[in-house]
Amino acid sequence: MGIQGFMSFVSSHSNFFNEIKLKNTKLIIDGNNLYHTLHFDSGLDLVHGGDYDKFTGVLNKFFESLAMCNIQAYVVFDGGFDISNKKLETQKRRYKDKIRMAQNLSNGRGGSVLPLLSREVCIQVLRNLQVPFVQCFAEADREIVVLANLWNCPILSFDSDFCIFDLKVGYCPQNSFHWKNIVSMKETHECYMPARCFSAQKLCHFYNNMNMALLPLFAVLTGNDYINLLALETFFSKVNLPIGNSSHSGRKHTQIHGLLNWLSRFSDVEEAMENVLNYLRAKDRDSVRQLLYSAMEEYSLDETVNLEQYFLRGSYISPTAVKLNLPDWVKFVLARGELSPLLSDALVLRRVFLHPQVEDFRKPSAHFVTKPLRRLIYAILHASRKSQNEARRSKNFLVVEFHRFEGNLRRSVVEISYASDDISKDLSLSKLPQLPSEISLKVLLGGLDVKIGDLEFAPPSHRLLLAIVCYWITHVQPKVKLHHVKALLMGIVCGEACSVHNKPDEHEEALTSVCEQIRRMQVLGAQPKRLNMEDAHIFCQWQCCLQIGLHFNQLLCTPLPEPDITRHYSGSLVHHLTQQLKMSSSLEGLFKACPSLEKLYQDCIQAVMSTIPQDHFRSRTKQAAGRSKRKGKVGKKGLNLKVVTSPKNQPQCDPSNRFACLLMED
Repeated sequence: MGIQGFMSFVSSHSNFFNEIKLKNTKLIIDGNNLYHTLHFDSGLDLVHGGDYDKFTGVLNKFFESLAMCNIQAYVVFDGGFDISNKKLETQKRRYKDKIRMAQNLSNGRGGSVLPLLSREVCIQVLRNLQVPFVQCFAEADREIVVLANLWNCPILSFDSDFCIFDLKVGYCPQNSFHWKNIVSMKETHECYMPARCFSAQKLCHFYNNMNMALLPLFAVLTGNDYINLLALETFFSKVNLPIGNSSHSGRKHTQIHGLLNWLSRFSDVEEAMENVLNYLRAKDRDSVRQLLYSAMEEYSLDETVNLEQYFLRGSYISPTAVKLNLPDWVKFVLARGELSPLLSDALVLRRVFLHPQVEDFRKPSAHFVTKPLRRLIYAILHASRKSQNEARRSKNFLVVEFHRFEGNLRRSVVEISYASDDISKDLSLSKLPQLPSEISLKVLLGGLDVKIGDLEFAPPSHRLLLAIVCYWITHVQPKVKLHHVKALLMGIVCGEACSVHNKPDEHEEALTSVCEQIRRMQVLGAQPKRLNMEDAHIFCQWQCCLQIGLHFNQLLCTPLPEPDITRHYSGSLVHHLTQQLKMSSSLEGLFKACPSLEKLYQDCIQAVMSTIPQDHFRSRTKQAAGRSKRKGKVGKKGLNLKVVTSPKNQPQCDPSNRFACLLMED
């Protein structure tokens, strides 16, 4: 949610705020806003796909600062998109903006697009720090407000919608929350955090003691995420807003100031609403009235959703989830952040948005690499629903995906085919927690095109990660080269090295030396340079594989341990390693001074190489030599021809894989 231009408007009015010294209190944190704001405000790399180790460091420092001031954080994340579809057009518009910014970044211009796995990293950090958090079923604003008023504590966010609610303590915008500037009091040695807390009461007092009940009407008239009516343009073109001696510059701020002044004339919402409608054509008034009241409902509080019960007892009951009759285990893992909102959107809305990345915009979206996995996930999500509804005998099910096509938004339909009711029954969503672990593992590795024997060399904690690497190698386009694989695996081992640096080790001196070399390479990797688009596109596909592989493992109730992605991928480091390995293979000797790291690297290499054909990384020069012998027959243009197999000639189902029918092409 958000009100256009309102956050910058109130930030320019210091008299709307209370100056506070934040300490010895609970604090409700808007989780989605937190990881966005901390990432963008910390100047982290946005081009190479995420320096998640550095982002982890920022998150750790933030929560350390809270602990120093005895501030107990409770983080609340949004879940899936709103099931009413009120925000669908807003979602599309924002997605187009993200595509545009990602394209700008890929061309060396400015922009702000969050790396793909930032949310997953934030959640893993919260678990590691044991910071309590919850993932709501949909948007969390109202649940956050109810909890903050129940606990008499402030809210931390940068969402202007919190300015509309009647909060007992107030709302701390992220830009006025000085978590890096801790103050220690000499007398008590206590620490506090300087902050400003917005007060809706002060805002209303400034505007002629305006009735606070009018603020939701103000929000929808100004334009929030739920409403964008052309009829409102008619209202603003006709109404004479009292601006007074406004010092505001800019059309939007002047309009906000004038509208607040105008609304303050009315005693209640009904009177103000009728005065708004009087400026519209008579035939439009009923429909606009209905839309405005419907949009204002987003600011009404639902006291039945009480997050306190979750934080005290682990019980979170969403009326929407109950109404949808979702299995209890799904509701439980969603609340714990153990199931992605992308999966809940695919389950409930049958619609997902695939996050744009800084990639090669001349090529298809990097998300195409995981389409077979996503189709399998969608099939499992909907298998039981199909079998439960006897009235619907169709063997096909559709999920809509929004993704990037060149520089535009593209809507595609993924069709899931069910070949037999037996498969639907085997993979029923309600029964997934009861599946034998060996079956869950078989489904997971089958989707990743890996056999359990292929992972015998891999450490158990790295098996899922390396299985996803194998999937990436065999599905990525353009074809991944050996130096890409080695750079990725070296990056994983570098993350492992830095995480154990402070732990006792018989080769502590050698480990310190290795970590120093890694830090120097991280500095070199972080230096601005022209983005290699082929490498960027390949590693964007790696992140897509990692994201969907993690989600798939979660859906199957984690048959393999979840890897710690807070340290296993640093985009700028991996890009730097790739460039160095192109020039010389001597860099692979980085870990030889430390036997445990060298063994981990060799085990990873062996596990990956054992799963792919021996000639997979055959040099292009040898391939070109073979083609040159046929050059006289095919001619120069013949070299550009591609053999394309018609979908109707492709096998519909692999008889050796009982789950393969779920992966049938559209």
